[in-house]
Amino acid sequence: MTTIAIRPAQGPDVAAIDALLRTVFPRADEADLVRHLSIDGDIVLVMVAVDEESGALAGMVAFSRMQVDVGGKAVAAVALAPVAVAQDYRRQGVAEALIHAGIERLEAERIVLCFVLGDPDYYARFGFDADYARNFASPYAGDYLMAVPIQGGLMPCGVRGAAHHAGAFARLAAPDPEQ
Repeated sequence: MTTIAIRPAQGPDVAAIDALLRTVFPRADEADLVRHLSIDGDIVLVMVAVDEESGALAGMVAFSRMQVDVGGKAVAAVALAPVAVAQDYRRQGVAEALIHAGIERLEAERIVLCFVLGDPDYYARFGFDADYARNFASPYAGDYLMAVPIQGGLMPCGVRGAAHHAGAFARLAAPDPEQ
């Protein structure tokens, strides 16, 4: 039986994370995103899942800095993206363990909100909901932009203002309509 250890990423994990992202996703966008977030200093946390027997990287999740305001005041917030799991470790709870461990660490770091752009059915299991992200000014606004309040599940009170992802997100390539 495979035992997976979840921990914060370390320097020696960088090449394996890049390789995982380039293997798991059909384009290099996610690998480039993580690289740009790192270079720009916008990575807040990267968690990795490591197979304790083989030492193989089973998965990763990244959380990056956002500029968010509620009631005219800055709120500590992050974006979850990307999350990736190697083919041999899928459907074993690796992504769930990574996301839960990441959110737990973010709560300890006093992060207030975590946003994600993704499948509502999948991310609802972690408490993400489009209602928490509604009325924030964001180019990603809509049913797939969701948030979860991290500090005891309490949403900050006040008028929702901007919710800006780190600049690296704007550099993501637009999908090619020919593909």
